[in-house]
Amino acid sequence: MCAVQAGFLGKRTLVLEKNNRAGAKILISGGGRCNYTNLHTTAQQFISENEHFCKSALGQWTVDDTISFFETYGITGQEKTLGQLFPTTNKAKDIAEVFTNLCADLEQQIWLETDVKSIQQHQYGFAVTFERQGKVNTLHAPKVVIATGGLPVNKLGATDFGLRVARQFGLNVIKPMPALVPLTITGKDQAWYEQLSGNSIFCRVWNDRISFEENILFTHWGLSGPAVLQLSSYWQAGEEFYMDMLPNQNIARLILSERQANPKKALLNLLAGLYTRKFADALSSQLPVQKNLASLSKADLELIEQTIHHFKVKPAGDKGYDKAEVMRGGVHTAELSSKTLEAKKVPGLYFGGECVDVTGWLGGYNFQWAWAAGFVIAQNL
Repeated sequence: MCAVQAGFLGKRTLVLEKNNRAGAKILISGGGRCNYTNLHTTAQQFISENEHFCKSALGQWTVDDTISFFETYGITGQEKTLGQLFPTTNKAKDIAEVFTNLCADLEQQIWLETDVKSIQQHQYGFAVTFERQGKVNTLHAPKVVIATGGLPVNKLGATDFGLRVARQFGLNVIKPMPALVPLTITGKDQAWYEQLSGNSIFCRVWNDRISFEENILFTHWGLSGPAVLQLSSYWQAGEEFYMDMLPNQNIARLILSERQANPKKALLNLLAGLYTRKFADALSSQLPVQKNLASLSKADLELIEQTIHHFKVKPAGDKGYDKAEVMRGGVHTAELSSKTLEAKKVPGLYFGGECVDVTGWLGGYNFQWAWAAGFVIAQNL
């Protein structure tokens, strides 16, 4: 996006790409369908030490700008759940090709399989040393843009290069951690989660900082699914969180209502009507599922209500960067101009996207930040 927008302004750029194809992370996003923005984007959907930092960029390049940009080049969007916008073709490669085609049209070069080794500042800009086709060379440029993403998905060539460059130039870096990442359960509780592997239910999950209502997915190693991925960005090791497994109803009221009509109905059968039978069976270790509704005591009802609406989860950890969607942390926003994304201490050096301490929710927000960052930097090169 930065190269394209710079091209529109008549500026020449060279993209040094480590991979053998451009836009590798675009191509795998959204299961290969690419959720390229979110209609509900505001600064509130981003995590950062400075919650206001992203406002300037998001204001300079809005969701409407993203939609118009892609429509101009043949991509129309279809809204899925919670404002997520996907191309109607459901092909992430169509998004990537918008950029590669425009770079070609605007004569912005992309060098693939080019591994940048070092960046040094000199009197007239920067010396960038790189290896390409088995040879090491150095080129000189007045401006350098670091758009290297974060640590997730090592198989796509993800590294800490952007963070190393920031530290090299004396910029503060917020400790990076996996975000939008599945959580693991070990110990005595692990078997309970394992038996439910593959089951998905709609939940509200929360801790003392945030709450999300979406599906969760049980796995043989713990929990995943949109709600858990969202919460993981606000989770710290050692913390507990809670699940309401029937968020828009009250289980005790449902039982009392059903008891009047079917007093001999087993609790197990009622639960099987609300969830999968497998999930209802799994609750037998937590609840008196074999009792009929008429015989449930007040203490039973309290236990059922607590279990269904306040289910406590204490993860052992997360699945790490290779299973994370994004990274939280990164170049401290205090080191950058919010209006231009230029490093305050190093004129001509810019940082954008995931390597900056701006982390969006699941659902297209991180792409919107990437497009906005690319646009903003291009205006100020």
